[in-house]
Parts: sequence; C-alpha cells; structure tokens
Amino acid sequence: MSRNRAPRRRSYRRRAALLTAVAAAGALTTTACSGSGSSSSGSGNTNYVTGSTGISAVAKADRQPAPKLDGETLEGKPLNVDDFKGKVVVLNVWGSWCTPCRAEAKHLAKAARDTKPKGVEFVGINTRDNSKQSAIEFEKKFGVTYPSLYDPIGKLMLRFPKGTLNPQAIPSTIVLDKDGKIAARTLAAVSEEQLRKMIDPLIAEK
Repeated sequence: MSRNRAPRRRSYRRRAALLTAVAAAGALTTTACSGSGSSSSGSGNTNYVTGSTGISAVAKADRQPAPKLDGETLEGKPLNVDDFKGKVVVLNVWGSWCTPCRAEAKHLAKAARDTKPKGVEFVGINTRDNSKQSAIEFEKKFGVTYPSLYDPIGKLMLRFPKGTLNPQAIPSTIVLDKDGKIAARTLAAVSEEQLRKMIDPLIAEK
C-alpha cells in the first residue's frame, strides 16, 4: 500500500502546483482591462516611485534583475530576453481579448519602430489566449512586428519576484535597462508619449 501511495502523492503535488499557477494567472486576468492602474507591488522593499502618470520608476542603484524570460514565440521560434543584454528592453503583457491592449497596440508598434535604431528591443508576452492564431491576427491588424512569447497560463509573469515592478494586470508594460534590470513599469494602457518617458532616460544611461 505504501508503495502505491507515493506515486499518487507525487501526482497530487504536481497537479496542485499547476492549479496554483493557473489560479494566480487567472487572478491577473480578473483585474485585467480594468484601467485601475494600481501601483502596489506586493510585499518587500519596493524602492520605486510612482508618478502622477501612473509610471513607476526605480533609481539605477536600487534596480533588481529581471527573471529569466524565455520560451517560444507566437511563430514557434525560441526567444530568450537575456540575449538582449546591452539594450533597453520593453516588455508588454497583452492578450488579443483585452480592450485596452487593442487601444495601446498602435502606440507600442510605432515606438518599437522609432526606437529600434537607438538600441531598444520590444518583446510581447501574450497571455490568456487559447490559440496562437487569435494573437497572430491581432499583431497583423495593429502592425506589431516585434516578437511575442506565448504564455497562455501566465507562467512567465509569475517569475517576477514580489517587491519588484512585477506585472499585475493586463496590459502591463515593463522596461529593462541595458543591464537587464527592472527600471520602469505601468499597469495600464500606454500612449507613445508615456512609452518615451519610460524609454528615453534609459537610452541615455551610460
């Protein structure tokens, strides 16, 4: 009997871990597209300041490294954000079902085109889309040409540690400095002007 129970316990633990991840991602979806723009970052020493525009920023000395963000893109290609070290990286969490995501998509697409010559890379994190096709059609419609990691149950978002500028809503936009550290975040749909306020100071950093 004891030998039979051990595999069942391991199987139960695996199912429980998966359900926890799905539930946490679902909680993000529940608050998504609400436009609340909450700046709470969870527990821990945050060391960031949120301005009146809803953009939170961290001083260079207080920034923490971004978690490992890797996987498969919507087109089925491997992508690892670590490969962009030395460049400013803009991470946008989005879903094709999300109304604010549709509102901000054209601004993200234009900012990506305009800042790429300055050493900026944009990477999407597509989440809660049941099929890649819906997300691919979204990108075509809004002229989004940068890659997006496919993260249907929100595993990548859960890699961000508490106390950092972690994504807590959909959409969220997080900007990494040239050292791969978390420098800025907004938890609402962004305009091109807001994006440039997040990006330009990091481009200028030495």
